[in-house]
Amino acid sequence: MVICIDIGNTNIKYAIYDGDTLKFSFRVATDLKKTSDEYGALLTSMLAANEVEVEEIEGGIISSVVPSLDYTIDKMCDIYLHISPLRIAPGLKSGLNIRCDDAREVGADRIVNCVSALVHYGEGIPMIVIDFGTATTFNIINEKSEFIGGVISPGIKGSLDSLVNGTAKLPRVEIEAPKSVIAKNTVTNMQAGIVFGFAGLVEYIVKRIKKELKVPEVKTIATGGFSQIISKEVECIDVVDKLLTLKGLKYLYDLNVQEK
Repeated sequence: MVICIDIGNTNIKYAIYDGDTLKFSFRVATDLKKTSDEYGALLTSMLAANEVEVEEIEGGIISSVVPSLDYTIDKMCDIYLHISPLRIAPGLKSGLNIRCDDAREVGADRIVNCVSALVHYGEGIPMIVIDFGTATTFNIINEKSEFIGGVISPGIKGSLDSLVNGTAKLPRVEIEAPKSVIAKNTVTNMQAGIVFGFAGLVEYIVKRIKKELKVPEVKTIATGGFSQIISKEVECIDVVDKLLTLKGLKYLYDLNVQEK
């Protein structure tokens, strides 16, 4: 079995694969104060709950946008799984051609998402891969299957946190779409602003990208925690795949292990 770990600013996502079959996946909150032992305890308890023995994990791969946690998670894998996982970094084969000013600036999660989109949703047509994470990223792949750039905008949860923390009387609310954009109370007013506001942001940015690409067909794929909520409010998203990153990590693990 193989463990895939995606370390994000808000959550750490795990997936256990048995061959090409996803055995199970889960997520925990990203916490810079947790030790490798604390993360290890969480992981081993989840393995046990899903009837997976530690000895069955033969390899792993990590994508991280939180450098301060890299050592902690590496040490956890060493102590509790007895593996040295691969890491999405320069030198790891991805097969993705990056055509932007500095390829080193492109986040590991964005690379993995683009590779996964190409593998699972076909090559030869332009794609926009939107990740609704801590930040909302738009990643653009041209008809030659090259990553040519993108857009980084605020994340949905961070925007809500900023609104709540920056005002004295606004409450924290669930992120969900109200029945009407003409809201009748404070909670639905805020929900309308967040959900419909981000829906408008997505529609406009996707429209501008398509205009600049000047091609007849573009496939838009969404992933991340709020992808389903926003996809229900827009017409420009073709596919929602919440496991896109973890599936991409498994593909890259297989690609690099076969090369050895």
